Amino acid sequence: MWDLGIATLYYLDLSNNFLTNIEYFPPTNMTQLNFDSNLTHKVLDMRMNNFNGKIPRKFVKSCNLTSLNLNGNRLEGPLPPSLVNCHHLEVLNVGNNQINDNFPNWLEILPELQVLILRSNRFWGPIGENTTIVPFPSLRIIDLSHNEFTGVLLTGYLDNFKAMMHGNNISVEVDYMTPLNSSNYYESIILTIKGIDIKMERILTIFMTIDLSSNKFQGGIPEVVGKLNLLKGLNISHNNLTGDIPSSLRNLTEVESLDLSSNMLVGHIPTQLTSLKYLSVLNLSYNQFEGPIPRGSQFNTFPNDSYVGNSGLCGFPLLESCNIDEAPEPVGSTRFDEEEDASSWFDWKFAKMGYGSGLVIGLSVGYMVFGTGKPRWLVRMIEKYQSNKVRIRVSSLGIARRN
Repeated sequence: MWDLGIATLYYLDLSNNFLTNIEYFPPTNMTQLNFDSNLTHKVLDMRMNNFNGKIPRKFVKSCNLTSLNLNGNRLEGPLPPSLVNCHHLEVLNVGNNQINDNFPNWLEILPELQVLILRSNRFWGPIGENTTIVPFPSLRIIDLSHNEFTGVLLTGYLDNFKAMMHGNNISVEVDYMTPLNSSNYYESIILTIKGIDIKMERILTIFMTIDLSSNKFQGGIPEVVGKLNLLKGLNISHNNLTGDIPSSLRNLTEVESLDLSSNMLVGHIPTQLTSLKYLSVLNLSYNQFEGPIPRGSQFNTFPNDSYVGNSGLCGFPLLESCNIDEAPEPVGSTRFDEEEDASSWFDWKFAKMGYGSGLVIGLSVGYMVFGTGKPRWLVRMIEKYQSNKVRIRVSSLGIARRN
């Protein structure tokens, strides 16, 4: 049984052990963990253990957790709705368990929730519509992959993910996500990029991604996805999506990884996508696209694997030639009535950076390199913000090299 006396805890890290007995799960009774009531940043990390059974249902109203990580156990049953009592919760990671529940819409009222990881469980059913005016107001990383979700994509939520939209991210501070008063604990997650599960040991505060892959979503790709123009990665592969690629995706001007593979999408690949000059990973394979592959900009760098399984496609890099010399010229990008805010430009003074040959997705600059090409979003930020003299704090911003 948990017996921690009267110690005041900033965070409790029990990860990567062989612990069992979820019945003694600490947060069920905050008197067992004498958290200082004046402290609002607290972490409970119990990932990668042997916990099984159901997550205890009672999170008391005085719950002050900011991060709860239960990834990689054998937990079952539903998520306890009492989690909404943790009003300061920023990270909820219950990935890689056996949780059987529908989508926890009730989490949308948490004002500070930034990271929601439900991947690789037994969640099921339609997402449903939001019940609050601004659901998930701070959410910037959501991973629902490898579940049994059905219905159309979460249009109501996508239209209200304000933290992922240009003009709503007012902070210019770039750092790793970590609890306050902690100099040696960093938030970490696992994401699927290019079909490979990659553990991110540290999360950059500017990284934003959506992964809805490997579910049973149907219908088309909503036009409102184009409003999320701060996204670095979008993965909606391995579903049952139909229709064409909406031209509004040209507004995802920050995106570096776009995976629409293994669906039933049709039509031409929009030439407007060639305006996404930081797009470094593209996967449109195993759909029903037809016509010429657009040329220009990043599209000149994508390999054959990006397009396989689309018998109607032609042009570079495929062997099948088109009846026309080249695809139409790309159309310039448009925005959702938003303008560039020159006041957000800043000067990088404190970063020591090295550039390798691998692409670095911004979530963890020092911990992941894949594919080819420089970390274009980071290079662009450095170039863009050198004009003014506003200084920011950059912590441990190193880039891994790959020889």
